Amino acid sequence: MAYRTDDVFAFSAFDPAKLTENFRDFAEKGAAQSRETYARMKAAAEEAGQTVETTMQSAQAGSVEIGLKAIEALRTNADLSLAHMESLLGVKSVAEFLELQTTFIRKQAELTVEQAKGLQEATRKLAETVSQPGKDAAEKAMATFKTA
Repeated sequence: MAYRTDDVFAFSAFDPAKLTENFRDFAEKGAAQSRETYARMKAAAEEAGQTVETTMQSAQAGSVEIGLKAIEALRTNADLSLAHMESLLGVKSVAEFLELQTTFIRKQAELTVEQAKGLQEATRKLAETVSQPGKDAAEKAMATFKTA
């Protein structure tokens, strides 16, 4: 029986240089894709941070505006009530009292409606201003995913 001394693991078509080259190409492509993905994620995180910051600034500014409108409404109502009380102190008859009271209640009702509309408009603007950066960021993110 004749023994063969050939290497059983030898492949005649196997070239280690090509394997190394293919592995290097694969590794370089993987690294490039990883860098690109990291850059996209970093940019998205930075944009998200800026969006949150912008939203918080808008919310704070809008809250201050609404607070100032509410304070102004309270001040106006207090001034009108004090003026009305001063007027009532000078009343000479029941008819005059009823006229002053009716006028005051009508003016107060009209003013309350006007103030409510002003606060509602300020709140609507605040909601739009606060939500707009988030909407823009979401649309941009969706567009990025569609193109990727």
